[in-house]
Amino acid sequence: MPAAVPSAPAEALDPRARKMLVFEILIVLGLSLGRSGVYAVVELLEKATEGPLAGQTTTLNPVLDESPWFDLTYQLLGIFFSLLPVALVLFLLTEPGKSAFRRLGFTFAKPVRDFALGFGLAAVIGVGTLGVYAAGRALGITTALVPAALDTYWWTLPVLILSALRHAVLEEVIVVGYLFIRLRQLGWSTPAIILTSALIRASYHLYQGIGPGIGNFLMGLLFGYAYTKTKRVMPLVIAHALVDIAGFVGFALFGPAIGIGD
Repeated sequence: MPAAVPSAPAEALDPRARKMLVFEILIVLGLSLGRSGVYAVVELLEKATEGPLAGQTTTLNPVLDESPWFDLTYQLLGIFFSLLPVALVLFLLTEPGKSAFRRLGFTFAKPVRDFALGFGLAAVIGVGTLGVYAAGRALGITTALVPAALDTYWWTLPVLILSALRHAVLEEVIVVGYLFIRLRQLGWSTPAIILTSALIRASYHLYQGIGPGIGNFLMGLLFGYAYTKTKRVMPLVIAHALVDIAGFVGFALFGPAIGIGD
């Protein structure tokens, strides 16, 4: 299965190949997290016109339909279709004799190392997220977050877990693995790639307020650095999934009872 652009080093790419590679990156981002970043910036501007951010609420994983069965259907469809850009990236990075999964380090070839690093990163990000959120709320630059607003059904927790996995796979495969590979082919330096990846990650979280944007920028720097050392996105996917599962499921089980999100 040939890729759209050959995986040649920057100096080996002719002008046409470089242009095609740039277009490919823009299309992938335009269909996924780049588009989300644009919408997030517009949403932040809209919220700024409606009053102080501290007095507003952002709801993640909302109810999509009053009927529990149609709500479940829409939730699963949303998860499925949001992962199609990942399938596109895997297709584009696959070349004869080169598996996209292996190129990205998106395999279970090193489970002990991946899970150990994943749990370590999750602990750092988890503590950091709580700190940045608390600081953002105190400074009035972060909206109140409701991580899960689904009604209570037998499928609520499984859907929240799937949603967390969706975010982890989508973000780490595209904004880290794919972007690092393609920008390196264009001859970008490692610091420039890490910074760009972190800025994109920050952009699509701005709908939650300035605080989450800053927090996710720092997360992007850490994850980018970790990827340059391991060349594997799997630890990042594991870490991201653990943080989101803890946030989504933890809020669904205990948040309302202890007033989180108020």
